[in-house]
Amino acid sequence: MRLEAASVLIKDVTKRFGQVLAVDRVSLQIEPGELLTLLGPSGCGKTTILRIVAGLETATDGRVFIGEADVTRLPPNARDVTMMFQSYALFPHLTVFENVAYGLRVLKRPEAEIRRAVQEVMELVGMTGMEGRNPSALSGGQQQRVALARSLVLNPKVLLFDEPLSNLDAKLRKRMREEIRLLQQRLGITAIYVTHDQAEALAISDRIVVMDRGRISQIGTPLELYHEPANRFVAEFIGEANFLPAAIESAVEGWVNLRIGPQSLRVKSRLLSPGPVTVLARPETIRIHDRGEGLPGIVQKVSYLGSAADYTVETALGPILITDYDMAGGVLPSGAAVRLEFLGHGVYPLPPE
Repeated sequence: MRLEAASVLIKDVTKRFGQVLAVDRVSLQIEPGELLTLLGPSGCGKTTILRIVAGLETATDGRVFIGEADVTRLPPNARDVTMMFQSYALFPHLTVFENVAYGLRVLKRPEAEIRRAVQEVMELVGMTGMEGRNPSALSGGQQQRVALARSLVLNPKVLLFDEPLSNLDAKLRKRMREEIRLLQQRLGITAIYVTHDQAEALAISDRIVVMDRGRISQIGTPLELYHEPANRFVAEFIGEANFLPAAIESAVEGWVNLRIGPQSLRVKSRLLSPGPVTVLARPETIRIHDRGEGLPGIVQKVSYLGSAADYTVETALGPILITDYDMAGGVLPSGAAVRLEFLGHGVYPLPPE
């Protein structure tokens, strides 16, 4: 089974709810077969954009295209899109089979076609043999698979996800996001995914759109957003971050010589003007030692996580978070005097706010 993928163009879309500006002139191009994630805090406009694409909300201004068709004023059932909701929205009084078949019955498809299509998608999502059960007899992960099957059985051009994993526990959420991504790639379907979970967004997306107060803060691949955030908001929202005072001492051809405390580093940067700067330093790219050179500090807090140790170290630059996956010297205790070494590939000068 491989579905027909379509591009999605969101062009200068604005949405107002009374005096509240929920979406502010947003433009996006989603390529056929791409999984694009809208990421941001509650109230940033991401779900409103998804609902505008689905036809569940009408844009105040702007247009929406699916493929070559302008769908801005079309009702949801005329858009060739399906949507998976946070609550799954399964009918409790219908069997799994009837839940998956529901949309096809509304379209008055022949019974033989319905049975063939339901069987195919149930096999696709790993739920063969569960057709006769009621949703109440299923686990959360199984209900999620049924909701996915119900969305796929209609052969949509675009699949929309509205925080579909938020009701699952952490372990199951991780497994299900992997299954969704593998299935999306296998089918080649265009997908728009909404979440506030940055780990989820990093794990499944071709590109991520970070939203803030109805506007786009940055668009990029997971690697680009993590390693080259456009501003402090994106840096804080994508992963753990330290923001530290530093100074650019010199710059040439896209590289700067940077001083953080007693340490000098050569790092890639678009900022070419010497002077004070705030840098982002990711916790996993700071090495912690109990001797030697580096920024001195005192361990204030330590958490052993099995695969890593998390530290909070008080320094002259302020408290610094460190994630130590190596733990070559064991786990250092609270109160230990340490030295911190910054790695050049984990330090990024940020543009002024």
